[in-house]
Amino acid sequence: MSPDEGLEELRRRNRDAELGGGEERIRRQHKAGKKTARERLELLLDPASFLELDRFVVHQTHDFGMAEQRIPGDGVVTGSGRIHGRPVFVFAQDFTVFGGSLSEAYARKICKIMDLAMKTGVPVIGLNDSGGARIQDGVASLGGYADIFLRNTLASGVVPQISAIMGPCAGGAVYSPAITDFNIMVQGTSYMFITGPDVIKSVTHQEVSKEELGGAMTHASVSGVAHFAAPDDAAALALIRDLLSYLPSNNMEDPPRRIPADDPWREDERLDGLVPADPNKPYDVKEIIRAVVDDGVFLEVHEHYAKNLIVGFGRIDGGSVGIVANQPMVLAGTLDIDASLKGARFVRFCDAFNIPLVTFEDVPGFLPGVAQEHGGIIKHGAKLLYAYCEATVPKLTVITRKAYGGAYDVMNSKHIRGDYNVAWPSAEIAVMGPKGAVEILYKGEDSTDERETEYREKFAHPYLAAARGYLDDIIDPRDTRPRLIDALETLETKRDKNPPKKHGNLPL
Repeated sequence: MSPDEGLEELRRRNRDAELGGGEERIRRQHKAGKKTARERLELLLDPASFLELDRFVVHQTHDFGMAEQRIPGDGVVTGSGRIHGRPVFVFAQDFTVFGGSLSEAYARKICKIMDLAMKTGVPVIGLNDSGGARIQDGVASLGGYADIFLRNTLASGVVPQISAIMGPCAGGAVYSPAITDFNIMVQGTSYMFITGPDVIKSVTHQEVSKEELGGAMTHASVSGVAHFAAPDDAAALALIRDLLSYLPSNNMEDPPRRIPADDPWREDERLDGLVPADPNKPYDVKEIIRAVVDDGVFLEVHEHYAKNLIVGFGRIDGGSVGIVANQPMVLAGTLDIDASLKGARFVRFCDAFNIPLVTFEDVPGFLPGVAQEHGGIIKHGAKLLYAYCEATVPKLTVITRKAYGGAYDVMNSKHIRGDYNVAWPSAEIAVMGPKGAVEILYKGEDSTDERETEYREKFAHPYLAAARGYLDDIIDPRDTRPRLIDALETLETKRDKNPPKKHGNLPL
């Protein structure tokens, strides 16, 4: 073969690899409202930054007529690229090739980039669109999944792992995204479940659609499996780019900083009157968050799940912070099972990747009820407590109103290594609210407004806590942003560590 013929052969093989399952299957993918694997990578990565690996890998299966069906790449596109100029490793499952089903060769391709990501300290992004294990590969495909699960586990807390579910993801395949740090699902075209509607119907006689069982909004609002629900492929990929802008590349780096356009020392007079005088009247804590972060930009995580607790990312004076806040607009901001799980997972992620935590506290306690107690609110609430106790990143807390009972302790109190704890004058720090306290203190007697007022004046304020040093200061609400910036600057050199151990026994 002459050099020219060799180059032409290379070009032909490249064209075959880039066509995936062929033009007809690409048309079907587009008709279903989905982009192809390569189109998705073009949107996700910086222009001309993708470096493909293993383009010519094919499966080694001979049974069931597979020897005659070998397509370069074998159903997954893998390689490296850049997002905002920073390196990432990526894989994109190609539904046009064998329905994106996973073979032994396919799994090895994914494992290779995950190993490279660990060696180089670079995030891993997986774009999932697969029919599951390739039946023709038998147990080798199951082994391939296990190889991936192991790497997901070993990479956890070392490099950020982000999964986008952009088509089907069923059976054992769901466990890889479940281990990763963030799951983004596309509405209308993606679903996740262990067993599909047909199996459920045959076993339990329940009828349910794929969307109801495992669609994007089901997992974003009911199960909490999905952290984000995007309207289409392009929005999901743009969201990944935005999310990565808040995260370091690995656990040895600090989060990226931006030069802020927002005045770091600005005050916001709106905060002075935001908390209502009536302690039972709700307000939107997101107004506080947006008033404090740079340019009012807040990337909320788990927006549709456990809405009584808000978590997400923002920037304060150009630096990334993780924000946790009770939401008085939902269940009065109480902590329940779902909110505790949501908060614990987020706090542990931020701690693993050196992202300071800022907590806005207005919590009347844990949600009471038989369902909560029987559902394990004790052990699930302990997860949030454990996460805050374990975290060694800078931890700042602003108590805006209620901080009652055990929930006061849980929400990053000074007692569990809070670094900078302040309160607004509207704060009420006590064992319980005035009404409940009076009913116990004067049991058998008529409760009166005067007794509740007396209790509130004596105990339901921040000054007793400040007198004991449990608060570092009581601040004017309008000064919240500059005070947090000062504290974050001071805590930049914080060094803290937990006792040597293999790992703790988180109350699972």
